[in-house]
Amino acid sequence: MTKTGSNVISRRGILRGFAAASLCAAPVYANAAGFLRGSGDIRRIRMYSGRTGESMDTIYWIEGEYIQEALKEVTYFMRDWRNDKLKSIDARTVDIMAAAHGLMDANEPYLLLSGYRSPETNSMLRSRSSGVAKNSLHLKGQAADLRLKSRSVNQMAQAAQSCSAGGVGKYRGSNFVHMDCGVVRSWNG
Repeated sequence: MTKTGSNVISRRGILRGFAAASLCAAPVYANAAGFLRGSGDIRRIRMYSGRTGESMDTIYWIEGEYIQEALKEVTYFMRDWRNDKLKSIDARTVDIMAAAHGLMDANEPYLLLSGYRSPETNSMLRSRSSGVAKNSLHLKGQAADLRLKSRSVNQMAQAAQSCSAGGVGKYRGSNFVHMDCGVVRSWNG
């Protein structure tokens, strides 16, 4: 909806309300994956990839149910772009990404720098940088490295950390934030 007025509720307003309510409803990880279950919520993820030139904008959850076709789209989009290998992306990571995006009230989609990484890609990246973990959650489809032009690394990390639902790494030098559905922790890279 694009109209505004006293009797019209915008879609953006509804999504903001869901995002704000989800933060209050999900202070710990046990609640994070199920926030607003059955409350009529929707969850949406928007991303683009500079590596492949692809973009996606999909609703992947409606009223307590994941939409399997949408999660398959997310998995394909977040594939290892170097060799087109796939690994199912953990929906908990997508939930964290979507909740953080909503909390920031950003209009632009995430720039996906890295989603799933095949063992070959992870090994190659480890040989080039000490900041790449040997047992990275990227290998399990449980992590994403993301950027927003309109938000700082600190703003993105704060939004992700407020979900209390996984790992958040700030990489100021490379201008991106790592989000994963592993143990709640944070670090500077």
